[in-house]
Amino acid sequence: MASMEILENISLKQHSTMGLGGSARFACTVTSRGELAEALIWAKDHQQATLMIGTGSNIIWRDEGFDGLLIINAILGYELLEQDPGNFYLRTGAGENWDNVVARTVADGLSGIEALSLIPGTVGATPIQNVGAYGQDVSQTITTIEAYDTVLNEYVIIRGFDCGFSYRTSRFNGVEQGRFYITAVTYNLRRANPEAPYYPAVQKYFDEHSVQNVTPAILREAVIAIRTAKLPDSKIVHNSGSFFGNPIITQQLFKDIQLLYPDVPHWMVEDSVKLPAAWLIEQAGFKDVHDAETGMGTWSNQALVLVNESATTTAQLLAFKLKITDAVTGKFGIELQQEPELLPR
Repeated sequence: MASMEILENISLKQHSTMGLGGSARFACTVTSRGELAEALIWAKDHQQATLMIGTGSNIIWRDEGFDGLLIINAILGYELLEQDPGNFYLRTGAGENWDNVVARTVADGLSGIEALSLIPGTVGATPIQNVGAYGQDVSQTITTIEAYDTVLNEYVIIRGFDCGFSYRTSRFNGVEQGRFYITAVTYNLRRANPEAPYYPAVQKYFDEHSVQNVTPAILREAVIAIRTAKLPDSKIVHNSGSFFGNPIITQQLFKDIQLLYPDVPHWMVEDSVKLPAAWLIEQAGFKDVHDAETGMGTWSNQALVLVNESATTTAQLLAFKLKITDAVTGKFGIELQQEPELLPR
């Protein structure tokens, strides 16, 4: 393999923003479809399992590590195609830094993903969890996904409406988890200004700053300000962003909770109710907690973010997670679901 290098015994801590985990037996970085094909052939020839990742911003590695070939996706590309004066198709390599892509679209005056500013990770990770924030999610703009299908052993094009998108889920982290290695994503963006109503935190920012004419750049500026105030920088503080998804519960359970907590924040989702996981965590006693036993804590400005303060093992992280989930379940009868993927499966 002259075009790329296979490394051995690589620490997975450097491939997770939580800074925990064992080692990968082998690892390589791919920068093209051809190199990905080479890596998969090498793994087959050497009878090695494979995993492909981006920057590791939404990954928790097990302490036992990964006994196989870790493929790090660094496939770049940014191609903007005009469909008509108001609509554009943006095809991006899956290894592109997501926020850099958002910044470029905003600079081009395009709308559709600007509320997803400052979310860490790569383009290829966004469809897996149907990444969303502040009123937008990627399912609203994704038209096609290019991926290597490890079952068919060939590249395929998957249409956006065939991705099984739902709240923080898709076919890529559901029943077909691990089947597809995403190499490119195409988004449909508009040359237009964002439209109200805006997410409550965003509207509050606009009100406080007397913003009336909202452009993609102004919405991005607002989201960056909000996120920076609430969330830690993973380059400075080990974390994986939001550790739990906001639970969706029945109306009856919501009514039971509302009897005890009349001001409980919530959103209607069809016939169900979504509650903020951060609120549940705080009510369960885990606001700004620093747990000496596990070396983990919750971020002072956002209880939804678990931070690694001195933990050295994933077992410590999972023990702290269990403390939180048990407390929330005991108090509200709600089981929080972890968002970062625990690997290997």
